[in-house]
Amino acid sequence: MPFHHLEFPLPLHAFARPRYVSTAAAAALLLAVSACAPASPGSSGIPAPATSASGLPGSHVHGLSVNRETDQILLATHEGLFDVTTQPATKLGGTNDLMGFTAGAEQGVLFASGHPGPGSDLPNPLGLIKSTDGGKSWEPLSRQGESDFHALTAAKSGLVAFDGTLRTSPDGKTWSVQSAGFAPAALAADPTSDTVLATTQDGLQRSTDGGRTWALVPAAPIIQYVTFASPAKAIGVEPGGAVHSSADGGATWSAKGRIDGQVQAIAAVEGPEADTRVWVATSNEVVLSTDGGATFGPRAAD
Repeated sequence: MPFHHLEFPLPLHAFARPRYVSTAAAAALLLAVSACAPASPGSSGIPAPATSASGLPGSHVHGLSVNRETDQILLATHEGLFDVTTQPATKLGGTNDLMGFTAGAEQGVLFASGHPGPGSDLPNPLGLIKSTDGGKSWEPLSRQGESDFHALTAAKSGLVAFDGTLRTSPDGKTWSVQSAGFAPAALAADPTSDTVLATTQDGLQRSTDGGRTWALVPAAPIIQYVTFASPAKAIGVEPGGAVHSSADGGATWSAKGRIDGQVQAIAAVEGPEADTRVWVATSNEVVLSTDGGATFGPRAAD
């Protein structure tokens, strides 16, 4: 069965229910199948180039990464990878529809998946591709012509990815199928830990062994996007924009603030004094919280 990208949000009235109540019917509305299905073989999967009114590159953001050492901010979009640390944004590498995107543990190492764009000589779908120079160039690693990983993350023991089947890999080349029993809309891990979180139609799933076994977190809010600021600190966002944080790797959660606008991707970094910074790409701009998601404001871009 072909895999259709699971994407938020639906109209907010669809989620008018108690925050911590999760029913299968309501959660199924959360993860409705969107129009972002993989392109047929031979097509690029790339829409016409577009830029939002605020100047964000690309017509849709699928991934956001912040370098913990340099504060470089990368956006993975339908039209390729962009460095938005300063303005104007700088395009890195060729034009590829980067549906799945995550940073590795080493400096400059990135992993991605999706579809080739105009002028790209990569196969369709991309399978897993890797960059060791911060996105300037990419090399195919595995499953070229087979997998379009719409959910992708890097844990300590290796990669966790979903292309219609949940898979794990220690090296990005050999893969094992995991019988998880759910379809993740988003996957998140810290590359120095084997705790992995997955947003699913039945609520938040959590693994502590690199994605091999999973357990539902029954008291967790219904989370749309999730990211790790450190091995223990996680940030999650509900479809309506409510922000939650966890200090124990996603086992328990507390309410923080709220994000205005349609969220498309998030990233977080914990500073030396445990001051968690959270970046959010909305459909209009990239906003920043310097207080762990309690408040958000414009991001200063030089």
